[in-house]
Formats: sequence, C-alpha cells, structure tokens
Amino acid sequence: MKKSILLSAIFIVGMVSVFILSGCASGTALVTGTQRPATNADEVVIYTEAPEKYEVIGIVTASSDSGWTEQGDLNYAVAELKKQAAKIGANGIILESVGTINSGGVISYGVYIPVTAKNVSGKAIYIVLEDAQ
Repeated sequence: MKKSILLSAIFIVGMVSVFILSGCASGTALVTGTQRPATNADEVVIYTEAPEKYEVIGIVTASSDSGWTEQGDLNYAVAELKKQAAKIGANGIILESVGTINSGGVISYGVYIPVTAKNVSGKAIYIVLEDAQ
C-alpha cells in the first residue's frame, strides 16, 4: 500500500514537472511609430521612468508560465518582452504593467493544479544617444 502511494506521488510530481517545463513565454509587438532595424534583445534596457530623449516605436507585451516560481515566470516574461522590443528596433522599454493571471490548470489523478502566468507590457522605445564629444 505504501509503495503504491509513493509511486503515485512520484508520478504526479513528474507529470507536474513535465507540464510546467512544457510552458513557454509568448509575446506581441504593435508598431505605433517608426520601426527601426532589429536590435539585440540582450541590450534592451528596462526603464520604470522615461529617459530624457526617446522615440516610441510601439507597444510590447509578454506572458510566461514557464518558471518554477513566480520570479521565474517573471524572468521569462521580461526576456520575451525584450525579444519583442528588439524585433522592432527598440533599445529600451518603459515598463507599464506587471501582473499575474490564472491561465487555467491541470487535473492529475483527481488533483487540480492551478497554473498562473506573469504578464508584462510596456512602450518599446529608441533612446536617442548623444555623441560623446
């Protein structure tokens, strides 16, 4: 009896792990200004307040339920947000919202496991850099 309960618990944990790992980050970019050549997502900077000189290129959104924790979900969502901004030529994002939504759940052996996702959105911007002379 104990062995079957243990095996069931291990199976449920395994199924949850597969379900969580199969999630992904997704995002969108809506161009509202002048699109520029693509940039490197690793170089896109997140701002909570607008920098001094910039041009708005568009609006970007991203969502993720891929992390093991809420912070992991947020990290994946922010990485996707940067990818979306880089696609339209942004080198910065003015962060406008961060939130959590219930994205459904899964029932495994009669146990409901809720799944939440982190959502982020902001303005994709091009920061006008001054010549250093």
